[in-house]
Amino acid sequence: MGKITAITCLFFLSFVGFAQEIEEGVAWGEMKRLTWNDFKGKVPVGVGPAATTASGISYSYSANLLHHEVKLDFEVNAYFYPNESWYKPEECTDNTLAHEQLHFDISELFARKMRNKLERTSFSDDVKAEIRKIYKDILNELQDYQERYDWETNFSRNREKQLEWNQKIAKALKEES
Repeated sequence: MGKITAITCLFFLSFVGFAQEIEEGVAWGEMKRLTWNDFKGKVPVGVGPAATTASGISYSYSANLLHHEVKLDFEVNAYFYPNESWYKPEECTDNTLAHEQLHFDISELFARKMRNKLERTSFSDDVKAEIRKIYKDILNELQDYQERYDWETNFSRNREKQLEWNQKIAKALKEES
């Protein structure tokens, strides 16, 4: 039985930019609800948004080759990054915080999608490249989805659409659990 590889990757999604140094994140949990105290980042000068949630997906895996079959052990998690997340207190409401929480929840939804994809995939000897492609595809979907969420809800200002998205993501998280 040969050990093929082990790798850890991290996607860091920030709607303003990428951090130079990634700090330890807060793992998503069903009972974890963000508060404004979680947002410890400095507000960039001249930005338009009232708040930014930096969240993303990380994964690690090990793969063993046994009788020409790849056995994969993996972990995929969604994280919130406090030092890269920020808000403007004078512009934010409870509705804004709920909007930001949903960004984090959406990251968890896509972490679950990646877990499901890894469970259903039969890997070849090129498992590293295959996992990297799955990860890249999930990240592209995640980014598109996060952007669509912001546009459709007008960054939380369209309360009717925000409510629709809240229900849509809650339902999707139940279905993907």
